[in-house]
Amino acid sequence: METFGDKLIEIINSSKTQLFLQGEMAQLTYISFEQMTTWVDNQKDDAIPISYPIGYNPDKTTMMSQPYNYSKEDLKGRYAFLGLNKLPIDAIYQLVTITETMLNDLLKTILMEFPKKIPNKKKLDIDQILACDNLDQIKRAIVDTILNEFAYKSPKEYADEFCFYSGVKLLETPVFHQYIELKATRDIHIHNKGIANEIYLNKAGVLARVKSGIYLPVTIQYFLEMYEQCLQLTEVLEKALNDIWPSLIYKNSKKLNIPEDQQEAVEQSISEAKGETE
Repeated sequence: METFGDKLIEIINSSKTQLFLQGEMAQLTYISFEQMTTWVDNQKDDAIPISYPIGYNPDKTTMMSQPYNYSKEDLKGRYAFLGLNKLPIDAIYQLVTITETMLNDLLKTILMEFPKKIPNKKKLDIDQILACDNLDQIKRAIVDTILNEFAYKSPKEYADEFCFYSGVKLLETPVFHQYIELKATRDIHIHNKGIANEIYLNKAGVLARVKSGIYLPVTIQYFLEMYEQCLQLTEVLEKALNDIWPSLIYKNSKKLNIPEDQQEAVEQSISEAKGETE
């Protein structure tokens, strides 16, 4: 019989699977970048004609561009931008989205199971109530309102709210502070073209990687390190939530004592990335 703790662990496991997939996709994409660079170097001519999709025809066929002759250096430069800059930036977007969704899903599940945790001051507009068909829908609408409010809170305020409802003290967890810096980095690349500002410094705190006005780098190495931090955060949550709401799924997974193959693979990738940049 599934326990409430099992429900929470299943949410975390689903997020962990998504993180593993994101790590795999990033690595496969990086390998493709390396192979394309080798392919370009092996071309006999310096001018390499490339054609790519630019639209869609009315007959549902792909509209291709006229072949454009790239020089080897230009083409390698574009692939380098994709593999060393665009790839890690896009990948950290996914890390934050997956982790953020996991935290919100955990909160939503807890609030739906224990609505008495919701403060009495939380209210719904009459229009929202009338749009609901039953009490469960009203409860869900209140929970959605609470989660929407959290979206406008600072990471530290969010952690306080998470602790209030779940009992898990995220701010006492070093990996959560790494996640805060990761999220602040993501926000800077979305809203300020990657240039750090005071907002970033306030959010990242002592983990800020550059000063205000300086470009905030996102490398393959940084992605891999943050990927590992996000995985560690799932493990922290598993243990903490299991202590509050015991899970048979979590208990059985620990009994199996399966080697952390994914973690070892990530750590190896980080070491290799460091070797390439040194």
